[in-house]
Amino acid sequence: MKSILFLSILILFPFLSNAQSITGTITNEQEKNLIGANVYWINTNKGTSTNAKGFFKLLTEKINDKRIIISYIGYQNDTVKITNQLNINVKLKKMGNINTVNVKEKNPGIFISSIDPIKTEVITQKELTKSACCDLAGCFNTQSSVKSTTTNIVTHAKELKILGLSGAYNQILIDGMPLINGLSYTYGISGIPGTLVNTIYVSKGANSILQGYESITGQINVILKEPDYSEKLLFNLYTNSFLETQLNINYKQKFKKWRTLLSGHITQPGQKIDHNSDSFLDIPLLTRYLIYNKWKYGNQEEWGLSSTIGVKFLNENRIGGQVDFNIEYDQGTMNNYGQTITFTQPEAYTKTNYKINNQHNFVFIASAFNQKQKSYFGTTLYEAKQNNIYANIQHELTWNTKHNLKTGFSYRHQYIKENIDFLQNNLNRTYAGEYIKQEQIPGVFTENTFNWKDSSVVMITGLRFDSHNDFGNFLTPRCILKYDFNKKTTARISAGSGWRTINLFSENIKLLASSKDVIISDDLEPEKAINYGANLTHNIYGNKLNLQLTFDFYKTQFLNQIFPDYNIDPIKAYINNFTGKSISNAFQAEIGLEFSKKIGLKLAYNYIDVYRIINEEKITLPFNPKHRIMNSLSFQPLNKKWHLDLNFHYHSKQTLPETSSNPIEYQIPKESEPYSLINAQFTKTIKKTDIYIGCENILNFTQEQPILSWQNPFGQYFDTSTSWGPSKGRELYLGIRFKIK
Repeated sequence: MKSILFLSILILFPFLSNAQSITGTITNEQEKNLIGANVYWINTNKGTSTNAKGFFKLLTEKINDKRIIISYIGYQNDTVKITNQLNINVKLKKMGNINTVNVKEKNPGIFISSIDPIKTEVITQKELTKSACCDLAGCFNTQSSVKSTTTNIVTHAKELKILGLSGAYNQILIDGMPLINGLSYTYGISGIPGTLVNTIYVSKGANSILQGYESITGQINVILKEPDYSEKLLFNLYTNSFLETQLNINYKQKFKKWRTLLSGHITQPGQKIDHNSDSFLDIPLLTRYLIYNKWKYGNQEEWGLSSTIGVKFLNENRIGGQVDFNIEYDQGTMNNYGQTITFTQPEAYTKTNYKINNQHNFVFIASAFNQKQKSYFGTTLYEAKQNNIYANIQHELTWNTKHNLKTGFSYRHQYIKENIDFLQNNLNRTYAGEYIKQEQIPGVFTENTFNWKDSSVVMITGLRFDSHNDFGNFLTPRCILKYDFNKKTTARISAGSGWRTINLFSENIKLLASSKDVIISDDLEPEKAINYGANLTHNIYGNKLNLQLTFDFYKTQFLNQIFPDYNIDPIKAYINNFTGKSISNAFQAEIGLEFSKKIGLKLAYNYIDVYRIINEEKITLPFNPKHRIMNSLSFQPLNKKWHLDLNFHYHSKQTLPETSSNPIEYQIPKESEPYSLINAQFTKTIKKTDIYIGCENILNFTQEQPILSWQNPFGQYFDTSTSWGPSKGRELYLGIRFKIK
């Protein structure tokens, strides 16, 4: 309570200073944002660099000669004289000298924004080409803060974990909007093809309150490709050693003041493969169809009206289970065990800006989606549907240039109806029935960004008030502070609270996939937590060597947490409110090196300690390796005609659920074994075409027994929730990517 009161008081920090500033965007002649372009006043050391949108802000205090120099490697410098302008847009021209055109881009595939007060790791398109990145879940192989894990080994459902906690505790945004929640949490991240992703922003710990109250461990903001800056045409064809095939096509066009991007995606299933001879498929048979269309009008950095509209339709079918399972004859029966997932999801969203001047801007955001799902987990029928509506309207005030104050109103409506039925073989399970969740949550919020000393000190204070129709009122404060010791060293600290209501079965799909009974012991309250942490980043730039060092520590302390308890009885999962001490401590150290503009090397270490205190005893929560090491190596010659990328992942032992009361043949060890994964990809560029070939899990490591009681999938000890490592073994893949810019 003291922490919340302290953070709430910070919101009232006084608005000071009368400094002026100039803002603008830097692009190339094709209107592609130039990230990290240098912008500074002539004959001074006062300057800045552009962010991921090519945007900069430069203070005009004590500047007599008002000429701005803009520079970017491989482009001609430009000088702009400032008279009465408050905002400028500059297009840089490429140098004509062929030797300078071939210089490698200044920014690596992953970099930490030096401008954002929140410690934000930016994953660019360049990084996304270093591995297959078939979908969003596969876009983090070369990144250490986010861990993609499997939540259901039979259907290969995925989640993205931050700070060692379930992916449900971090907020995933699509173009800045909360479109992945509820039913879409289970398969939503797999439904976004990697070829549609432009940039990913990963922020750990307390974040902005503008997008809602749910972000507890961090935020992943996925920016889909824009009709302004993406390639004119992209064609991508991919297949792997399981003969699963993917086809992606992106096409952009301009109609007067409107620009549009149309994207299509198809996935076709591969062969039935069972390398470990447990009678279960190593990967499910996946069929997916997606169509996406984005429209843009105007420019949100300029005065006047601008708007973005996106629509998407996704249809997906997954078939997993025993090799002999036939969906036509066996679905829902005890003939052969199978899991089938079928769902459709249409969605639409919009963001509209009206910028009156450099001081006042109005933003309206709205999104809606519907999902219908029908699934069979053996003889368990799971039918669900969801309607989701989100709206946000806010006013942005740049006050005395040092303040950016955002205030607004938000509204969320969520309706989820789930029906669970045991068609045969009840096994004394008690949780069949209808579950309905209906939420209306209006909220108000305010957030201020304050800049001191030429933005070397930046503080964000935010507060929101939300009213839940069933659980009452909630206050959510956040505070982030950034301090630049100098141009090379930056420190950040953050603190804030968050809360969320759970979606029990969609967030814990393995409950349905096993024979366990689910015991919901009391009325489930919203989960609440406080997160605070610190980050230090140091950069060294040289002619032959660029180096970046980062150190993070984040602590998450739950005031109420709902986590399935598998230890009381291995054939039951107990669900209840836990208001005792539940803590996650996460430390990360990372070093990134770039040698002679050709070789990139990254080494990261993560220490994760996730535990509860029960009867004064420390109980480590399962499925979290305490130690993780990630190492990536990239080589690209200056001519850029090919590049080689490798990454290595080490996972230490993980605590596993208690099974000692099972018959001995259905017991597992208390800890997993440590394991390592090595992935590699070689890419050859021929004019406008990239040909890439790669291998995931080169060492061919697989968990020996990922499914407990696989011999008797309709028995009471059948359990898919004991999986902790890879199950599909070595995977080769081949792809071709064709672009027209």
